[in-house]
Amino acid sequence: MPEEALRTIDYSMVNPFAIRQENFPDEITFYGPGLKPHKTSEFSGSLKEFVSISVTGNNCALNCEHCNTKMLDNMLDLPAFKGRLFDMAESLQENGAKGILVSGGSNIQNQVPLLHHMDDMKRIRNELGMVIRVHPGLPDEQTCKALAEVDLDGVMLDIIGDQDTITDVYHLDTTPADYETVLERLNRHGIPAIPHIILGHYFGKMNGEWAALNMIKKYPPKALVLVILLPLTGTGMEGVLPPSLNDIGGFFETARLTLPKTPILLGCARPLGSMKIEIDQMAINAGLNGIAFPSEGIVSYAGEKGLKPSFINACCGVTW
Repeated sequence: MPEEALRTIDYSMVNPFAIRQENFPDEITFYGPGLKPHKTSEFSGSLKEFVSISVTGNNCALNCEHCNTKMLDNMLDLPAFKGRLFDMAESLQENGAKGILVSGGSNIQNQVPLLHHMDDMKRIRNELGMVIRVHPGLPDEQTCKALAEVDLDGVMLDIIGDQDTITDVYHLDTTPADYETVLERLNRHGIPAIPHIILGHYFGKMNGEWAALNMIKKYPPKALVLVILLPLTGTGMEGVLPPSLNDIGGFFETARLTLPKTPILLGCARPLGSMKIEIDQMAINAGLNGIAFPSEGIVSYAGEKGLKPSFINACCGVTW
């Protein structure tokens, strides 16, 4: 579907929630990824079951405008551990962990240095039986070939459909076509992809989100995760306003219509306060399948829509 057509869908003619009902059970999953404490009267997350690890500590060559390495702060620092990835995972399992996210800062090609850790990841899967998610940036052919041998639960990556966002936010010398190439590469190697689209990624404006959705449609993913720009203190986007609720809700509906049989999940990052509650309600109304860090009252709201809740303390789409 052309990008312009995605922007101009007449939703009076479609019912995204009905599309969900046609393709999925009347169930919804609420996730607690473990990156930070999260508790409401309906949900209590755990920091132990699924743990994020940075293989580079807080080092990243990109210093992206929306992050500036802040997202690495809540991850365990593998270099500071002074041991192998397997040793850290084994220690975490002894403390109750069931799975890990292997992530880190990128080099100037937006690649997280993972090749050195492939043998450890294989051992973690084979000897410990832990679930592994990976956040590789834009993995090259060699990295994808190696990842295909690990038995991953999935690879998570941001898909960018706008050149200005790539240049001005990520400071990269790449193009949207490079992101589509990575989707094709993962698909060809049989690696489960969990692409993320960040709404409002260009300083609060929605520029390439529809193009990213079109790319993802060509290579059906294990799941699609939608997040909304959450301006962080100490970054180039501090004080930037997120997209409007109308734009956010409209994109949720577009995604459901575009990928009617794909699980679509509302990820960790989104504005807080009353806006978060409205976003969560729109996600349910648009037929999304799960929500990370649910807001107060949203489990009950899902129940009013006839959805039976389940709870998993892990990244979006993980099952034990």
